[in-house]
Amino acid sequence: MVKHLRVEREEKYEIVEKWFLKDLEMIDGKEADTDNPYFDMHFHKVYNLEAYSCASKYTFARTLSKLNEMYLKKDLKIVNFDDTYLNDDSIWSSNNRDCLVLMRICFYASNLLCLSLCPLS
Repeated sequence: MVKHLRVEREEKYEIVEKWFLKDLEMIDGKEADTDNPYFDMHFHKVYNLEAYSCASKYTFARTLSKLNEMYLKKDLKIVNFDDTYLNDDSIWSSNNRDCLVLMRICFYASNLLCLSLCPLS
């Protein structure tokens, strides 16, 4: 875990605590259906953490999952996360596909606008 410090115009990072991935038992996103950055990491002790954003929480969980698959291949429990955003095969999962999501939302919004402007006969 890294602590971010800003001293005048200089940014510093201080390592506060280190964990091993092999000791991680579970990641608990707390609430899968709400947009919150809080999650728990279960080692021999439970650590309550807050990510910068909900998106960064999901990115962190995806990264840990990929590292686990590549190196440890152990059963890592990831609970209370929306599976749609965790899986690589989903179109919503990748950060570089945010534009696709935005385009789809804009498409639906423009359809609703067009439908609302059409006269009913």
